[in-house]
Amino acid sequence: SHCSFQVLLKSDAPTGDVLLDETLRHIKATESAETVQTWIELLTGETWNPFKLQYQLRNVRERLAKALVEKGILTTEKQNFLLFDMTTHPVSNASEKQRLVKKLQESVLERWVNDPQRMERRTLALLVLAHASDVLENVFASLADDKYDVAMNRTKDLLDMDPEVEAAKARGMEMIWAVLAAFNK
Repeated sequence: SHCSFQVLLKSDAPTGDVLLDETLRHIKATESAETVQTWIELLTGETWNPFKLQYQLRNVRERLAKALVEKGILTTEKQNFLLFDMTTHPVSNASEKQRLVKKLQESVLERWVNDPQRMERRTLALLVLAHASDVLENVFASLADDKYDVAMNRTKDLLDMDPEVEAAKARGMEMIWAVLAAFNK
């Protein structure tokens, strides 16, 4: 895809989320506008540019997991893998996970609006992130075969849309489409 959405800072007002506020500070400190693709690489530490390492968000997974543990969604376990111990974070609140899975399933089945602009923003964002994380099949796995096919096909159609066209139409959803474009490249 030829999408190159640039991130322009509209407001540097704190969000109250530690990681988001850290990201805001990084974006504010950069001289030139960078693309969403570049920011994802910088913040996750996947960039090869040694001069840009200061933009990496430290221990993102651990910090996100810790926040979810504090909210009672995940728990913390030590698992022994032959030579070393590893901390894992299994889901402790299965009903919360089930609620999310059901919400996503319904969004492409019973509540299907066939128009991404009329979809709830968070739901669209979740579908994009599930796609980017390769867990969409898991989200729809509990459905009957015919419903599974409908859900996958509708989601595929949604994710195959042109992010530039959709972003231009959708006020306030530009970042969701920009993230999709970054992961579809």
